[in-house]
Amino acid sequence: MTTTGTNLQLDTKAARMLEIYSKQRFRSVRASQRLRFTLVLWVIRRKIMRNIKRALDLTVSLFALLLVSPIMILTAIAVKLDSPGPILFRQTRVGRWGEHFPCYKFRSMYVDAEQRLQELMAQNEADGPVFKMKNDPRVTRVGRFIRKLSIDELPQLFNVIKGEMSLVGPRPALPREVSQYEYEQIGRLNAVPGITGLQQVSGRSNVDFKRWIELDLQYISEQSLWKDIEILIKTIPAVLASRGAY
Repeated sequence: MTTTGTNLQLDTKAARMLEIYSKQRFRSVRASQRLRFTLVLWVIRRKIMRNIKRALDLTVSLFALLLVSPIMILTAIAVKLDSPGPILFRQTRVGRWGEHFPCYKFRSMYVDAEQRLQELMAQNEADGPVFKMKNDPRVTRVGRFIRKLSIDELPQLFNVIKGEMSLVGPRPALPREVSQYEYEQIGRLNAVPGITGLQQVSGRSNVDFKRWIELDLQYISEQSLWKDIEILIKTIPAVLASRGAY
């Protein structure tokens, strides 16, 4: 074989390799562009969903405040007359991505409730890091009634208006509870906490902690406007039936 023939074969081989390389690079660029486009669409979709959810929160919360304001006024008077102490109970809770915020409730316990908690820990009826007790001696007479119908949580509508909470989402946890979370349980902090959620319409305090976490993670993975509306509708009979409320 002549030198010219050898050079021709080498040039042909090089051309083929260059052609293959160009095609692979083209495919890589196209794949990269598709990935970027998909990510941009995902970000836009998430932003639109957040804005719609926020609009729903504000609209329903403002309307609900007008609707339940007489109940809130009567509750405030009852709490004040029933036992000494403030009408509202302000407690630090953990929100989205671990951010702390003041959560508001009508006071349903005596003022020394936090100090008496340690002596009652042995009677805890819940599993996991949460504390639940059906006949908690720290709860006032009015407190038992407003807890049963979730009236004590109505002030959290102000948390929703402030953007610290949503109408629907995982319930806001206490810092001491979050400090005991296992790795997979931290995932429930990836959403804005809510007044109601899948756990509230699935039995509330009757749901064990493991199932509670599963429901929260399920909500986060499936959340949508229609899911929120569905949960809000289911909350009404759940509250009236007082399932797992104490």
